[in-house]
Amino acid sequence: MDIRKMRSVRGEITIPGDKSISHRAVMLGSLADGITHISGFLKGADCLSTIDCFRAMGIKIDIDGSDVTVYGKGLHGLNKPQKTLYTGNSGTTTRLLCGILAGQPFDTDITGDASICKRPMGRVTKPLSLMGADIENEYCPLHIHGTRLHGMEYNMTVASAQVKTALILAGLYAEGDTIIHEIEKSRDHTELMLAAMGANLETNGLTIKVGKTDFLKAQDILVPGDISSAAFFIVLGAIMPDSEIIIRNVGINPTRTGIIDVMRAMGANMELINEHTAAGEPVADIVIRSSELHGTEIAGAIIPRLIDELPVIAAAAVFAEGKTVIRDAQELKVKETNRIRAVVDEFRKCGIDIEETADGMIITGGKPIHGADFAAYGDHRMAMSLAILSQLADGESTLDDSSCVDVSYPGFFEDFYGLEK
Repeated sequence: MDIRKMRSVRGEITIPGDKSISHRAVMLGSLADGITHISGFLKGADCLSTIDCFRAMGIKIDIDGSDVTVYGKGLHGLNKPQKTLYTGNSGTTTRLLCGILAGQPFDTDITGDASICKRPMGRVTKPLSLMGADIENEYCPLHIHGTRLHGMEYNMTVASAQVKTALILAGLYAEGDTIIHEIEKSRDHTELMLAAMGANLETNGLTIKVGKTDFLKAQDILVPGDISSAAFFIVLGAIMPDSEIIIRNVGINPTRTGIIDVMRAMGANMELINEHTAAGEPVADIVIRSSELHGTEIAGAIIPRLIDELPVIAAAAVFAEGKTVIRDAQELKVKETNRIRAVVDEFRKCGIDIEETADGMIITGGKPIHGADFAAYGDHRMAMSLAILSQLADGESTLDDSSCVDVSYPGFFEDFYGLEK
């Protein structure tokens, strides 16, 4: 597609529901006793894959726009699927299912699309094996032999919410306590939701303790807007001249707000208004205005809080004066594509001074750039980041695949161009 450039952007936008919370609401709602009503559900391809998988295991799930009703059958109510579970492009669905299915009284096969089959699952299957899980292969297709699990004490080796959540979910079925020590705090939507549902779970700083649980109580869940989707408009509003965007109803869970901290550190003219709590999750409207940005260093404990936003943060760095250094972000290599390599390769096409490092990148910003023919690598976050980047490039730009945005943000380009002044 041709990426049309806008002179400035103004207006209000309500972004789709949080992807992470939408996944977990369906999964935990399926394992709860009773009916879970979900409002603001993200009808992206990834979250619909989660619904498909639980329907295949006998869970009735109704969809009415962004409202989803899950008729839970309890922790032991899943049925053996009659076919291989297909998770599409969803790493979250694939990895979290490993935790749930490892302790079931039946065997299950899981696979996904070509991208998922290249993404490492050993980071989940290996620690699960320490609990007695029997999972064949480290890449999809996976064969899970349901078995009895036992608790363990485990020190995380990567700051990954997916790994942590898979272990927590397995811990619900395991004999004895499962104690997980994080190295950095990662998104905690699972812990918050399980606590509300009455799980045998305790958190203390970086330590999570989960015991065998017999009963989860169904809840009404309101899904806030996804800050990972808001990130594209935060950067857009900051880099565009004479612009102001109000992004409504965004989840600002502290484990997810690294993008806000970094943009403020770069000098973004941004404020949070109408802060409140909805269904246990903090929510606010974000106001972002044209800004004079400067480079910064992004590393350490903040990385898990913005790992999905790093491609668009890199785009912001292009228009910031000075150097931006991103370190400790090797997790980017195992996303939908190797996002370190993809960002570097695509940004270089338009003359950006960017250097790849073993665990991140160095961007020297504040210089003119030109348009290019971009590749998205089938990666939704790459596609949206390149659309943002193109707005201030001299000349025209194209994108080889715009449909991949449907994974997390159906209608992104309509909302994007709807802000044109």
